Amino acid sequence: MKKPVLVIMAAGMGSRYGGLKQMDPVGGHGQVILDYSIYDARRAGFETVVFVIKDEIEADFKARIGCRIERHMDVHYAFQRMDALPEGYSIPEGRAKPWGTAQAALAARPFLDGPFAIINADDYYGPAAFRVIYDYLLAHPDGEEYAMVAYRLENTVTDYGHVARGVCQVGADGLLTGIVERTRIEKGPPPRFTEDGGETWTELPGDTMVSMNFWGFNPSLLDRAEERFPGFLDWALAENPMKGEYLLPTLVGQLIGEGKATVRALSSGDKWYGVTYQEDKPAVSAAIARMTAEGRYPDNLWG
Repeated sequence: MKKPVLVIMAAGMGSRYGGLKQMDPVGGHGQVILDYSIYDARRAGFETVVFVIKDEIEADFKARIGCRIERHMDVHYAFQRMDALPEGYSIPEGRAKPWGTAQAALAARPFLDGPFAIINADDYYGPAAFRVIYDYLLAHPDGEEYAMVAYRLENTVTDYGHVARGVCQVGADGLLTGIVERTRIEKGPPPRFTEDGGETWTELPGDTMVSMNFWGFNPSLLDRAEERFPGFLDWALAENPMKGEYLLPTLVGQLIGEGKATVRALSSGDKWYGVTYQEDKPAVSAAIARMTAEGRYPDNLWG
């Protein structure tokens, strides 16, 4: 049986944050958020990591992150490129960003021949999430049985602006019945989202389960993503050519709605930390320092 692989999406430049947030230290020895994710993943059993990056950050990324991780994990690099499109499609003039998280997953495909987990580089997920997803992937290495680590919304919002979250509907059997991407959720209280630029707001309970882009898949998901990429592009090029994104939550929601996949919601009570905005960094650094003092992490992760 092939051991699960960890895919880390690190191609985003973090426009709201104002810099390459994936490389911004939050730990006392220069550790960045994804150091803690990889450390937790390694403890859970993952041995291989695929970093999805952009060509222009390759040298900096390898020098500041990749080289030290290579001493502890089997490391591969995949490149998310705007021109990685199906035959007959081209980049619209003026577009400056890749095509979203589903395209990022497709970029990693050459290194994925078995089950894999996929996460964001700039989110702290907590050790429990890696344990439950690793165990699930070992038990479900193929087929259309996927998984997602779900978090309580109140544990995933920022004090300094808005966030995007996949709002989940979960059945009594623990399977996702639907997922809707909300691109502007604010903390409140209570948490709330808007779809019209703030003209109107809809409240969400704090215990609403949301996706933080922590998924467990196998290569069948990549087949579905490739099949549906042209349909997404037809929509995006007509409706939103500069910013339209091919998103994993949207793709998964379609598959669930059509009865073509099941997704197990694996609950995590851990608090999310992330650096959506520069103002978030002190709180993240303080949380890391506290967890280190409590013994959850060594002071210097990699020695």
